[in-house]
Amino acid sequence: MTYSSTLLRLLDERGYIHQLTDAEGLDSLANAQVIPGYIGFDATAPSLHVGSLVQIMLLRRLQQAGHKPIVLMGGGTTKVGDPSGKDESRKLLTAEAIDANIASIRKVFERFLSFGDGPSDAVMVNNDDWLSALGYVDLLREVGPHFTINRMLTFDSVKLRLEREQPLTFLEFNYMILQAYDFRELALQHGCRLQMGGSDQWGNIVNGIELTRRMNGIEVFGVTTPLLTTADGAKMGKTAAGAVWLNEEALPAWDFWQYWRNADDRDVGKFLRLFTDLPLDEIARLEALEGSEINAAKVVLANEVTRLCRGDKAAKAAEATASATFAGGGVGADLPVLALPAEGIGIIDALVGIGFAASRGEAKRLVAGGGARVDGESVVDEGFHIPGAREARISSGKKRHGVLRPA
Repeated sequence: MTYSSTLLRLLDERGYIHQLTDAEGLDSLANAQVIPGYIGFDATAPSLHVGSLVQIMLLRRLQQAGHKPIVLMGGGTTKVGDPSGKDESRKLLTAEAIDANIASIRKVFERFLSFGDGPSDAVMVNNDDWLSALGYVDLLREVGPHFTINRMLTFDSVKLRLEREQPLTFLEFNYMILQAYDFRELALQHGCRLQMGGSDQWGNIVNGIELTRRMNGIEVFGVTTPLLTTADGAKMGKTAAGAVWLNEEALPAWDFWQYWRNADDRDVGKFLRLFTDLPLDEIARLEALEGSEINAAKVVLANEVTRLCRGDKAAKAAEATASATFAGGGVGADLPVLALPAEGIGIIDALVGIGFAASRGEAKRLVAGGGARVDGESVVDEGFHIPGAREARISSGKKRHGVLRPA
């Protein structure tokens, strides 16, 4: 379909649209008024990770098209736990921990969105404000009749857990009711007409649309984004070293920059469209580069995403570190550093200490496989000792580097 609204054309051109509940209706509404639209984020940790970045960018695109982003923090639903995409129940957090996580997460959103009181300014709301005030019996009497167990059992978030014979608690089973209630509440309180989310949220979004229509007669809409994986099939945001966190406190800017710099050649164009504000014609030029020239496009990708998420200073520092480390053969200022004791350190302890291996066993496998280097030379002896008197560069493979520095 050819869209007439700036909003849907923008989302379509950059690859955000997977499913729409009523494309013509939403397209028409986007031409007629400012649309308040929301995405929900649970506060299970002090930082979101790269897997949430496409949703954050979706809110940014909504604002760029002249509409109003609503960031819904799941202070209430975090107390329940979303079963979507999970094989097991999550640990329940205290109210204090959830509030601290929300305060930490907000810092990232302030880099991507403009908050304020204007028609298209973003707002952040917390569903604990209404969910915790509800008496559970009252909620079930009011909302429960609009859901059937038969239909709830057909949703992927429930079906996959049951097929894998993983426990699904009754607490989690209620999550879809609470999320549907959120959409209705936001429609009433904030005039919200649009919910967006990943493709795994389709069932929850449809529930909210139906509940809002049945209880209040308000027409609302839903958009989902495609399941985002890397070219090799890996889930976005997951690496051998762990999650790629958005907050600086959770992951240094250098590691964040390196994640994008190390993107698969086949992902460069897609990532530039989704995660940067570069014009589409410039993206087309960059993704057409071949051979070693594609590395220049990856540097642009890393710089642009890091600039958005961490600021211009962090992006420039990371690029300078990369230049010193790779092009200059030296050590950049942003590389991870491990203090060397006077007596020196063994290669196994060094790899674990600097974070290149999660355990001694993993470090031994890295050495045995030829992936460990000191000052550019391969180390295959797990008993190798690094003297404590001078600075050395330690590497894991070709892309992870650190500095061993005398204490």
